[in-house]
Amino acid sequence: MSAIWSTAATLAYLRAAPKAHLHVHLEGSILPETLLTLAQRNGVALPADSVDGLRAWFTFRDFDHFIEIYLTITRCLRTEEDYELIAYEFGAEMARQHVRYAEVTFSPSTHEALGVPFDTQFSGLTQGRAHARAEFGVEIAWIFDIVRNITPEARRDALAEYTLARAIEGMGEGVIALGLGGAEVGYPPEPFAPQFARAQEAGLHCIPHAGETGGPESVWGAIRALEAERIGHGVRSIEDPALVEYLRAHDVALELCPTSNLRLGVYSSYAAHPLRRLYEAGVPITINADDPPLFNTTLNDEVALLATAFGLSLDQIDAILLNGVRYSFLPAERKRALQAEFTAELARLRTLELA
Repeated sequence: MSAIWSTAATLAYLRAAPKAHLHVHLEGSILPETLLTLAQRNGVALPADSVDGLRAWFTFRDFDHFIEIYLTITRCLRTEEDYELIAYEFGAEMARQHVRYAEVTFSPSTHEALGVPFDTQFSGLTQGRAHARAEFGVEIAWIFDIVRNITPEARRDALAEYTLARAIEGMGEGVIALGLGGAEVGYPPEPFAPQFARAQEAGLHCIPHAGETGGPESVWGAIRALEAERIGHGVRSIEDPALVEYLRAHDVALELCPTSNLRLGVYSSYAAHPLRRLYEAGVPITINADDPPLFNTTLNDEVALLATAFGLSLDQIDAILLNGVRYSFLPAERKRALQAEFTAELARLRTLELA
């Protein structure tokens, strides 16, 4: 069926398709317009004082520049109202892209280190989350992630414990998982096994980043030491056939973010990216945008790449979109209902586009 569609019709269908977003960082999703508002509200000097200037500043140059932007964004968040705003604006942006559900990564220890108490952070996020659901119908769940590249080790461990405690504390208000982010090279997953074991005991899911700038050994470490249920990125699993087979056989999904991988230099082009090879090998994959404005992309753009850059059929793309629900951590009943909603909506959209 998809072969008779024009490119324009295909892209229109993919833009309108219902989506779930499983790998996206809240701090890295703040749009230039919102950042300008936050900076002016809190008297923080930015490299530019206009939306266009901030868009130019956001243009990815290298990893150090990316971290500079990320930390500057974080310094603009100071009050409960600020955190409410970014959660609400995130929901608004997801609604514009027909995202119905998002599992959103947030790094509470970074904000605590800048002097913002957790109660301030989380109260704002909770209000913004509720507002986004009421106004846009977008469901948001939180993944609190440990920042792995902290030195010395004693401070790293203390911040990891802080993040775990805050994640457990927030379980009644939408925190569903413990994550592991930050620079991968030189910071393997194994030292964080104690925190992830206690997270599981408390009922949290485990979703570490692995296999992006680190190789297959990082993914193996996340699986063996942390008992990862999904892998953030995981693209370099393709380098180890045994790992690819393990992911397929054990139904461990990868959260793929192709443009992020290119911006960070993991791959030189979409042609070199292993998304299609992983898919054809039977590895469950989802499509995501990571830090969208910082990488000059959107989730809609990443979904469009499945057709334009990776040459997948609409049936294959629909399956990947449904994976966003299938591999989510929604309660079973809600997951079944959302899968049914997605399936019906995709069928309806095909009828409209083919009419």
